[in-house]
Amino acid sequence: MQIVRSVAAMQRLAREWRRAGERVGLVPTMGYLHAGHLSLVQRARQLVGQRGKVVVSIYVNPTQFGPNEDFSHYPRDLRRDARLCREVGVDVIFAPADEQMYPRGDGTGFSTFVIEEALARGMEGKSRPTHFRGVSTVVAKLFNIVQPDLAVFGSKDYQQAAIIKRMVRDLNFPLKLVVAPILREADGLAMSSRNKYLVGDLRAQALVLRRSLQRVQAAVRQAARPVPASRLKVELKRFVERAPAARIDYVEFFDPETLVPVPKVKRGVQVALAVFIGKTRLIDNARL
Repeated sequence: MQIVRSVAAMQRLAREWRRAGERVGLVPTMGYLHAGHLSLVQRARQLVGQRGKVVVSIYVNPTQFGPNEDFSHYPRDLRRDARLCREVGVDVIFAPADEQMYPRGDGTGFSTFVIEEALARGMEGKSRPTHFRGVSTVVAKLFNIVQPDLAVFGSKDYQQAAIIKRMVRDLNFPLKLVVAPILREADGLAMSSRNKYLVGDLRAQALVLRRSLQRVQAAVRQAARPVPASRLKVELKRFVERAPAARIDYVEFFDPETLVPVPKVKRGVQVALAVFIGKTRLIDNARL
């Protein structure tokens, strides 16, 4: 397994693979890998075959973090990540320095961004106004650098996956986008690198995200007719904030294809929520 730190070196490898006709799968991550990430790697390997190449990018992208978010504290451990990647058969880790991706390293002095203008408006886009501009830009850069035949994303970031799918379609990226199911801990908490922040009883309180989704799934399943979204939002907020450290950022019910909010909730609608557990912001979603 190789660890590639420069854009030029990664582009050279990509050209070599393309000349050799080898299929390439990319799994973009911000590192501090967990079993959810490794399941995406395994999916990529399955799709490109044993003779293909699997690349895991590990890069904590500064342009997708807001000024008061956790960029400087986001967990990083490349040695640990490299060991895990080696164990699951990754061919290349692409782990560029900030200066490789942006002229001044922190994103300042960089003026070309990829902006999706329809799907990015609500939910995460509303709570974190510059977030998706940074995400779509860095993913576009990774696609151009690695030149993959396919890229695998997780569905915990449901809105992000929808935006990247739209970007691939609209900008004619010649690759297949694969979105894999959420992987959860044994107790139901969606796997996330930020779960590391949950110390003491915060870990147990974080289960309120999964339980709130199960609660609304049951309510919709049992309802004889569509349920007003406004009523469900009030009920979910009350339920979530019974946990002492929990605070709702948003909860939204929306069409799973267009991401347009729906006034009445029925089976087939998607629900997503973001909740602060102490200072840690977690997200989750489910199909009803």
